Amino acid sequence: MKVIIGSDHGGFNLKNTIVSELKEKDVDITDFGPGSDDSVDYPDFAKPLAEKVAAGEYDKGILICGTGIGMSISANKVKGIRCALVHDTFSARATREHNDSNILAMGERVIGKGLASDIVDIWLNTEFEGGRHEKRVRKIEE
Repeated sequence: MKVIIGSDHGGFNLKNTIVSELKEKDVDITDFGPGSDDSVDYPDFAKPLAEKVAAGEYDKGILICGTGIGMSISANKVKGIRCALVHDTFSARATREHNDSNILAMGERVIGKGLASDIVDIWLNTEFEGGRHEKRVRKIEE
């Protein structure tokens, strides 16, 4: 599985933590930036990252800003993206099982590193259930 991760300045530290943890688990992870915690505009990272996921260059993406809200709104503007803003483990599992989300958004200022790590692990390792959920996901795509 190929995963790409990006942030803005508000999510920079959590992004770096997640990158390190995923590398330790031998996940094929690409850090899309930024390279510092200098102020940047979240759409400049969310949209191109989402376009790469939508194009099939990566299987899944992770976006982190202060709250996760701006990143999720920006990513969901890209056709083919189902970005879920998640701050708990139940939602991390549900959005994969029911919505087949392909991008995870989180907020560094909302959750701690331990919970974020658990969310990422659950989200990356939960499969889409299909079945009754497939028609709903198709409706989203339409």
